[in-house]
Amino acid sequence: MGALHQKIWLITGTSSGFGKRLVVSVLARGDCVIATARNLEKLRATFPAAERSRLHLVQLDVSDSAETVQQRVQEALAVWGRIDVVVNNAGYGVKAVLEEGGSLAALTQFQTNVFGVLNVTNAVLPHMRERRSGTVVIIGSRSAWRPEASPAGFYAASKAAVHAIGETYAAELRPFGIRVTVVAPGAFRTEGVHAYPATINTHVPAYDAARTAGMARFAAIAGHERGDPARAMALLVDVVRGEGRAAGREWPMWLVLGADAYADVRAKTGRLLKTMEAWEDLATDLDFPECEV
Repeated sequence: MGALHQKIWLITGTSSGFGKRLVVSVLARGDCVIATARNLEKLRATFPAAERSRLHLVQLDVSDSAETVQQRVQEALAVWGRIDVVVNNAGYGVKAVLEEGGSLAALTQFQTNVFGVLNVTNAVLPHMRERRSGTVVIIGSRSAWRPEASPAGFYAASKAAVHAIGETYAAELRPFGIRVTVVAPGAFRTEGVHAYPATINTHVPAYDAARTAGMARFAAIAGHERGDPARAMALLVDVVRGEGRAAGREWPMWLVLGADAYADVRAKTGRLLKTMEAWEDLATDLDFPECEV
């Protein structure tokens, strides 16, 4: 592949899950990857025989301070002199009933899933703005449209937040030639996605039955998801590169992945429209009378 067509990707959270599959798919296309994870030794074990001439491993915990993240991104920029694509993939899911988790659980969840996205993206943007070129990918979740699936409310809230942040980035960065997409996967068979125990900062016995049932539902899903994460990430590479199955298609602001995700998003938007229609006559008749204007 010619150097003019070879992209440099910075991908967070690559020691497992979507991130690991994305690195493999990107390398298979001939691009270069700066792969990051909290644990460098685990990352080295994940890619022991990879094409190291096009793969550089960096220790990065996205929950660290903005200054630390900035330093790691500068190290990444120095590897090949540029970053064409940044993929905000690192994240995890707190399992907690809202009243039991409280603001402490929310802060912990948002530190990684939201503030990490902001810090990584903002560290790369000056370079992309200067070049007037770049692609920002934010891995969200269909859970943003399904927050009723307790005890994953904090996770759903964090993903709803980065969905909104992604849309704002898209508007703010468009004048600089920088593209943004928000990826919203459904259930895919990745490692340890439901391995975290319930977080209980303030135990409320009244929730014991519901919490136990909710955790059991998530545990029953693990290992039986129909979604193939490798195929999902291969499609994402197609989209970013504008080739393969994505060739000739318009750039997507939202990339919803999986039949279950499509069903959930359609169901949620359908309920919202139904409620709006039911209340439209009252909720839109709230202007000042014309005589007072």
